[in-house]
Amino acid sequence: MEMLFAVPFGLAIGLVVGTVGGGGAILALPVFVYVLGEGVSPASTASLIVVAIGAAFGAGSQARDGQLCWNVALAFSLPAALGAYLGTVASSEVSPRTLVLAFVPIMLLAAGLTYARGADDSSQEKGRDKDCPRPAFLRSGGSGIGVGALTGFFGVGGGFLIVPALTILGLSLRRAIATSLAIIAFTGIAALVSHLIEGAAPNWGLTLVLGAAAAAGALAGSSLGRRLEPRTLAHAFGLLVAAVAVCLLVDVLFLGGPPVS
Repeated sequence: MEMLFAVPFGLAIGLVVGTVGGGGAILALPVFVYVLGEGVSPASTASLIVVAIGAAFGAGSQARDGQLCWNVALAFSLPAALGAYLGTVASSEVSPRTLVLAFVPIMLLAAGLTYARGADDSSQEKGRDKDCPRPAFLRSGGSGIGVGALTGFFGVGGGFLIVPALTILGLSLRRAIATSLAIIAFTGIAALVSHLIEGAAPNWGLTLVLGAAAAAGALAGSSLGRRLEPRTLAHAFGLLVAAVAVCLLVDVLFLGGPPVS
């Protein structure tokens, strides 16, 4: 029965990842915990695997269309790998309830930043799509370490933070979404290795089924995202992240919180 649930949810997660360049883990983590009955710790590891697979397929699709800025992705990803390890080590000292409560304000901040970005004039967005900016290594490195730490700490792909960070670094929203997918794949793998070193044990069968479905969804999402206006993408992304944050907060404060085991 769990495997049957995994396929449609995996497709939905991949669709979100491919369309808006992130947000898959904020769906994957609740799906593993609340729908599939996994504990927070194995669920956080499993969500990294699912989102990294989906992001890798989505990044490949975006790269073929020339939207992915590889120079920015590499400048961001290398320090993010270090941050992912540090975040993983820190997360082992925190309870699941505290982890979720700390996750909520970060999600709401990212939602607000991304939604506000949608107010930019779409013609200006298209104008900046022509070229990838040269990475500012200090800013990219600092942003990478911070996002990587949060990726390892919360067990998320980090796209809901990476997309706003990349737009601040000068990428158009479309390029930020495409580049975010590559960064999610790189940092997700780094965080996953850190989780496994720390003894994490996800449900591999369930995780791989969900990951395969997410890969298919990400390919469809990448195609859909290229047809939507930047403002629509930004607003959809922001509202999605905010809605999941509110649901998590209500659950922890009033419904007993996530399962621990």
